[in-house]
Amino acid sequence: METTATVTGMVNILIVDDEPRNLSVLESILDDPSYRLVRATSGDEALLALMADEFAVLVLDVRMPGMTGFELAQMIKVRRKTARIPIIFLTAYYNEDQHILEGYGTGAVDYLHKPVNPAVLKSKVSVFAELHRKGRELEQANRSLSELNASLDQRVTERTLELQQSQARLLEANRRKDEFLATLAHELRNPLAPVRNAIHYLKLRGPDTTDVHWASDVIDRQVTAMGRLIDDLMDISRINQGRIELRREPVALDTVLADAVETTQPQVDGAGHKLTLLQPPMKLVVDADRARLAQAFANLLSNAAKYTDPGGQIEVRAVVDGGTVVVSIHDSGIGIAPHRLESVFEMFSQEEPALARSRGGLGIGLALTRRLVQLHGGEITASSEGAGKGSMFRVCLPLAANLVADDASDAAQAPACAEGCLRILVADDNRDAAETLSTLLEVMGHEVKTVHDGEAAVDAAAAFDPELVLLDIGMPGLNGYDACRRIRAHAAGPGRTVVAVTGWGQPHDVQSAHEAGFDRHLVKPLDMDALMELISSRVAAGRA
Repeated sequence: METTATVTGMVNILIVDDEPRNLSVLESILDDPSYRLVRATSGDEALLALMADEFAVLVLDVRMPGMTGFELAQMIKVRRKTARIPIIFLTAYYNEDQHILEGYGTGAVDYLHKPVNPAVLKSKVSVFAELHRKGRELEQANRSLSELNASLDQRVTERTLELQQSQARLLEANRRKDEFLATLAHELRNPLAPVRNAIHYLKLRGPDTTDVHWASDVIDRQVTAMGRLIDDLMDISRINQGRIELRREPVALDTVLADAVETTQPQVDGAGHKLTLLQPPMKLVVDADRARLAQAFANLLSNAAKYTDPGGQIEVRAVVDGGTVVVSIHDSGIGIAPHRLESVFEMFSQEEPALARSRGGLGIGLALTRRLVQLHGGEITASSEGAGKGSMFRVCLPLAANLVADDASDAAQAPACAEGCLRILVADDNRDAAETLSTLLEVMGHEVKTVHDGEAAVDAAAAFDPELVLLDIGMPGLNGYDACRRIRAHAAGPGRTVVAVTGWGQPHDVQSAHEAGFDRHLVKPLDMDALMELISSRVAAGRA
């Protein structure tokens, strides 16, 4: 049976929300001549619409009276006609892992928070609408096959191959999206962990002490880190949609580089790198948006610091080449394989697999940097002698004529405390996360040892003999799973309580932690009630 949408060439999209004003908002976001929007204000109304017509995607509110979105999704899933309809859940409840698991369990393909980001919703709906159109095209092509004679065989084969390739691209895009979302969740949780620790520390210690100032600095640093991640995401979106505008003016290149160095100096210093800046004596002026160009160089410096082992070398050199200036950023880091030199500039490209990627990042920094450099009329290239031999990024920019100037400065670090009822080992390569958690535990009266990698955790477990071990998973060298196995293998290992404290919170991550020998799996930022309950049970077990 042909639907209304099939006849007109449009695709049907069902939007379900018990609030009429929310439906109006969704209609304005999804206003597109190629869509036929069908609205429903209850689960029963939605079921009737699904029985009557064929839909490319269902945008469904979770909280509705009578029949919730999850209950409706469950009913859709068991009906043959509707079982394959992709569902995008909408919810006003932020970061409720239980809700998210329940949503995906009932057949959701995505889960968005209210208020909905219009660009994100339009993008996701357009993917499924396009998939639906392609599916319809495939069905049409298959129907045509039976009517065509032998002379049309070649054309049918080419068309089918075209559709298969298109479907493969969409599936690959969907796979990348899923991996990206998992990485995003991990990366946003990591900065939140020390923020939450610092807040609880402030509550315990009270206002107007040097400790309060220290904790405030930690909060500021981590909120800034999260802001940069989110800004990068937003900038990529704006550039892709052609909505980013440069405020260009003649600006001194040394000022731009000083801004970039100031932004990344804490990261460079934290890793113990030596940063050298070499520039010609004359003022070099470029026609640029100072903030955006500094952002591009800061991304390159941040990458150099991130992918260089502690105590490395980073050199920034500017040289004039005719009417252009060439800025090269050279590091002594992990290097880039020859076949990866061009693909490093692609969206979501990463130089390390997810578990080994203790260095972090979303894989969008270099893609964003290339777009920003191109917007300034320049170009960027990467070179490396291979794995372990460092990398060099060269940015070529056209020179302007006049000059400008500016400068930069730096930040600070932290204290410690006494002894208590448990010996606790904290291992995390995020120093702010480790130090805030350790300080919080010391204020509570525990004796705490802090380390920043897996090997050090194994050594500290043997020397310090902790009763409780709080172990990050993604750490350099030896990851948390392998560190846990080695701690367990020690003579005193079975008697210790070992807890995974990580930004990775998917069900398979919990299973991997259990298989590695962890007693518990806690997701960052830590739920303080869960941590207190865990400590109390360990103290009680020690007395028994």
